[in-house]
Amino acid sequence: MLSVERQERILAALTANRSAKVSDLVLLTGASESTVRRDLAALASAGRLRKVPGGASLPNAEMLLHEPDMNEKLLLHQPEKEAVGRYAASLLEENDVVFLDAGTTTQKMLPYISCRSATYVTNAYGHAHTLARRGFRVYLTGGEVKTPTEALVGMGCLETVERFNFTKCFLGANGIEETAGFTTHYMDEASVKKRVAEKTLHPYVLADHSKFGKIAAVTFAPLHMARVITDRLPDAALRKDAVIEEVGV
Repeated sequence: MLSVERQERILAALTANRSAKVSDLVLLTGASESTVRRDLAALASAGRLRKVPGGASLPNAEMLLHEPDMNEKLLLHQPEKEAVGRYAASLLEENDVVFLDAGTTTQKMLPYISCRSATYVTNAYGHAHTLARRGFRVYLTGGEVKTPTEALVGMGCLETVERFNFTKCFLGANGIEETAGFTTHYMDEASVKKRVAEKTLHPYVLADHSKFGKIAAVTFAPLHMARVITDRLPDAALRKDAVIEEVGV
């Protein structure tokens, strides 16, 4: 197959599905993985697609180059985050071992948490303080303070995570996209999220509708790795790759 024909097939697949994995494009074209990757590089240079980890997407997937600080985030999509947080808290059961990620959406869970026999582990010092003042058993991870997100990250955090096996975790994400998966801005935060998800029986990602179709710098998990809780899903095509619950507002 000529390179022009191969590349047109790749673009047709992206037009139909908005994104594609390299492995799927290898099957589609019958070419080797290295050949497909060269085609993707050429098409990306021409501005006809965007390369993402593991594949490609149409250029309309938005790349996130900046993360707002916590004060800015607290003002965004408040009713949607409230609905997501309230529903997520309703999933908790007595004797759960729970990881609560830092973030403004997981923060919305806190007023609705009521399971007294559960154990709560968090890398958000604000979350830990709130839960401890209400009398819950809570463990705050170690680690370096990440100022933009008020999260604890790094080896100290990972060492705490390794001591636990979680029944449920509730993670935040900056972007959710078919090929890139769940993404965040920082490598050290991605490492924590990835390891927590791996050590959790029922992992959840909490995200309002604005996070879909966005890609941040670092992928921490593919879409099939966690159930998504959102207020509404802007693109139903994502359901082929992820389990998504819409809770409304």
